[in-house]
Amino acid sequence: MAPKRPKGAGAFPKPVATPAPTPPDTAELYAALDLGTNSCRMLIAQPKGSQFHVVDSFSKSVQLGAGLEQTGRLSRASMRRTVQALRICQQKLKRHKVRRMRLVATEACRRARNATDFIRQVQRETGLQLEIIQPEEEARLAVISCAPLVSTKTEQLLVVDIGGGSTELVWIDISSVPHRERPRAIMRLHAGFHPTDSPFPAAKVVDWISVPLGVATLRDQFNDVEDDAARFALMSWFFEENLAEFAPYKDEQARAGFQIVGTSGTVTTVAASHLGLKRYDRTKVDGLRMTSDQIDLVIRDYLALGPEGRRRDPRIGQDRHALIMSGAAILQALLRCWPTDRLSVADRGLREGLLYAQMSADGVLEDGPF
Repeated sequence: MAPKRPKGAGAFPKPVATPAPTPPDTAELYAALDLGTNSCRMLIAQPKGSQFHVVDSFSKSVQLGAGLEQTGRLSRASMRRTVQALRICQQKLKRHKVRRMRLVATEACRRARNATDFIRQVQRETGLQLEIIQPEEEARLAVISCAPLVSTKTEQLLVVDIGGGSTELVWIDISSVPHRERPRAIMRLHAGFHPTDSPFPAAKVVDWISVPLGVATLRDQFNDVEDDAARFALMSWFFEENLAEFAPYKDEQARAGFQIVGTSGTVTTVAASHLGLKRYDRTKVDGLRMTSDQIDLVIRDYLALGPEGRRRDPRIGQDRHALIMSGAAILQALLRCWPTDRLSVADRGLREGLLYAQMSADGVLEDGPF
């Protein structure tokens, strides 16, 4: 039905020009906050060329999802810890006078029955407006953040984001994209996994899945198993069972032309252990390539150490030792299904994807990635 003509339409003898919106200043700062099941992390950055320069950051383990598996609710203690962390984020945003931002929450808030009350509490006590995003957007943002790590030789790509409460997997076919265009084709997926017709060579999303098991939720499911090795094996096989609905699960994949990009604290910790780093160094870890066999050696070493040995190991760190084996179980399950000579380690993820998407939408990236 045609819309009705409003009263007074056409009353002006001359058209009224509306002022053009002022384009954002490229010097203006942007922020991205990722509130997950285990961690609260934020980046404040400035556009710089086709990338961005990080001005300030924040990261803290808040364990928002502690006890969620048993109760279906966010506990008062976990909400209190998280609000304290968010107050620090709010202070940083205010100090840097950030106006353009996206502050998102993921799996714990998607699942908790009292998530809406928590979001209201955050706004009331910090002034921050959190947005709960759906799994597809979470996966999409992780994918575009990892695009620079995609090899021009890759034809089949699996991007894996192991979070605290869920794990996102996206399988992408880029075999029909010219070699030099492959990383850029991945970046264009910011518009959606099934974009409309485009004049550019397109990356094809074969399938994607969000498994409601991350390092915290998988650990909690098997807390009652006392034997360390048995618990690890059960976690790994249980995670693989949850991949049954993922289309490429049963297809054998040749190592040639196949690449996995892994983004998570698990993957970066395994990489740091492989390199023997006593102190974490992002410049050595981000973009590192490892084979399935190298990763398997690290995981075997973790098992040999046992819980006490992992707690004391400086390569793992105090914040990660309680979660590293559930993350390693997920990683082992993936490599059991799809062995690869090229697993690229990404010390980047949802926050970087949020920044790229905001800056691209505002047109402040020079020859931007999208």
